[in-house]
Amino acid sequence: MKSISVFAPATVANVACGFDIFGFAVANPGDQITLTTSDAPGVRITDIIGDEGRLPRETERNTAGIAIQTYLKHIGRTDVGVDVVLRKQMPLGSGLGSSAASAVAGVFAINELLDRPLPTLKLLPFAMEGERIACGSAHADNVAPSLLGGFVVVRSYQPLDVIRIETPASLYCTIVHPDIEVNTKDARFILKNEVSLKNTITQMGNVAGLIAGLMTPDYDLISRSLVDVIIEPVRAILIPEFNEVKQAALDNGALGCSISGSGPSMFALSRDVETAEHVGAAMQQAFLSVGITSEAYVSEINREGPKVLGH
Repeated sequence: MKSISVFAPATVANVACGFDIFGFAVANPGDQITLTTSDAPGVRITDIIGDEGRLPRETERNTAGIAIQTYLKHIGRTDVGVDVVLRKQMPLGSGLGSSAASAVAGVFAINELLDRPLPTLKLLPFAMEGERIACGSAHADNVAPSLLGGFVVVRSYQPLDVIRIETPASLYCTIVHPDIEVNTKDARFILKNEVSLKNTITQMGNVAGLIAGLMTPDYDLISRSLVDVIIEPVRAILIPEFNEVKQAALDNGALGCSISGSGPSMFALSRDVETAEHVGAAMQQAFLSVGITSEAYVSEINREGPKVLGH
């Protein structure tokens, strides 16, 4: 029998102005998966640790399971048997790409276990199938950065076209996850189907500005561009004290602050680690002022993506 353990990172999707097209990976938290080959063909979820029994153990309903299964079918290796142990190391429904990290860890691990028949980029569609199971939409703004590392732009879905861009080495992210839950499907349901021309133009300017600011790098331009006039005003109502927490981040030196994915986690970007830590403490205090406890994570942009922990 062969075995492999892989870590895949959490992600911040949307990144304010880039709904469904921007995402970046962070150093922590993340998910860990262990695959062990078996003589019996098929993919089996043998254990899930850290989910409080909430995630499905059936392969076809589990994000990691379906990603691995779809991959094996694609490469014509349905003869392979594999037992899966998933360790959830981040909150469910957190807006940190929990389902994406599991799917990425699974498909990356099985590809490594089989001596990499496919290049990493080609694994993306299988990880996206995990997202389809999780929230009904095979979007790539979480799975792409988790798989590829760094800051990723999803330029197109038909055909799938993702671009990884460079970011400043000293750029730090603060994530604060309040101890509440927002369902991804609910967060998508409340969005409007139509957007005004005025807001579209503003958002397009911010999208272009953020990319230019990251690549230049120009921190002032990054700060001016981390503005969402379309999604954030609608979803902010799902997060108690959203405006107060965001203002606390800005008052303590953050370049910008918005919702991570569909929430309830909020993220902020800063010029250095010291500022990022102060920002995190201020955001947590703002939540605590109304009795909401939270977890805070501070890290650089994770340029590595998934990593093998051991064989």
